[in-house]
Amino acid sequence: MRYITDRKRALGLGAAKSGTEHHWFMIVSGVALVGLVLAFVLIFGRALGASHDEVVATFSRPFPALVALLTIWVGMLHFRKGAQTAIEDYSRGVTQKILLIVNICISYTVMAAGLYAVLRIAI
Repeated sequence: MRYITDRKRALGLGAAKSGTEHHWFMIVSGVALVGLVLAFVLIFGRALGASHDEVVATFSRPFPALVALLTIWVGMLHFRKGAQTAIEDYSRGVTQKILLIVNICISYTVMAAGLYAVLRIAI
């Protein structure tokens, strides 16, 4: 039998040892996405309907390319963590493991493809 005081139990990070870190990551990335998505929509909205050369010229400039890169990167990390939480809450066993692997593969594949596409235009 272990004799641990309530205070000693409260000092731990919980059963998963990362709940607070995950929560703060989601809050910070969500706040960052508010500004990034607004900037991305404004930049993308101006380029929408333009010719191919005009769109390439828009995303060849540093600021629009940086906004697009950050939006894709932060958005997909936020998506991965949020989907991971939903999968862990609503599935169990082998299904959970498979869904977590698929989630990670999809999120990093979309992130890599998006970053490659923007970098290809920007450079």
